[in-house]
Amino acid sequence: MSYSILSRLEHKLYIEIKRRKLKNTSPSIIASNCNAGVILHDLGLKFNTPTVNLYFYARDFIKFVSDLDRYLILEPIEEKTDMDFPVGRLDDILIYFMHYKTFDEAKEKWEERKSRVDKNNLFIMMTDKNDCTYEDIKVFNSLPFKNKVIFTHKPYEEFECAYYMKGFEDKEEVGVLSDWKPGFWKRRYIDDFDYVSFLNDISVKGKTDNDKDKGRLK
Repeated sequence: MSYSILSRLEHKLYIEIKRRKLKNTSPSIIASNCNAGVILHDLGLKFNTPTVNLYFYARDFIKFVSDLDRYLILEPIEEKTDMDFPVGRLDDILIYFMHYKTFDEAKEKWEERKSRVDKNNLFIMMTDKNDCTYEDIKVFNSLPFKNKVIFTHKPYEEFECAYYMKGFEDKEEVGVLSDWKPGFWKRRYIDDFDYVSFLNDISVKGKTDNDKDKGRLK
């Protein structure tokens, strides 16, 4: 059996095990970038969130989740930019619809998916990308959400919601966590975070396969 076939078969089993362990089958993951979509896709779950195939700048994302009810009422308005993908505006924040061909498509999906958001089954997920500062992490850590996490390129022991993603220590921010890691088995960087336990609300601070002493998420 070739390596590629073995790798694909093992990864299929790996994902199947995750799906079987998952108890919470209808979470709403509000994420600052594509991580929500990747996780939900791998788990075979419906996109009960509008934050799929897009990204926010850090400060805008914090504004968004800080006043989620108000922003979810608004409809995105097309913002003219020199980007090669559509950009939308919600009042004073911008949404970069990087994986959509047209603004109309992006808006349609945003409106469809935002109607599914379950505020009683909410999970907030951010990264230290897109101009994220130490102060932004501090503000995010103080937000009144029980289930929240920010993925960082170095440890921040002072912040309960910070999860250190190894492999980006020589960078200024975490990389693309949906990218495949180097190695024999097919694993994404995001797989280092135990998102099944996170979504099951076990309150573990991102236990990984190799590190079981990460503390607790509040």
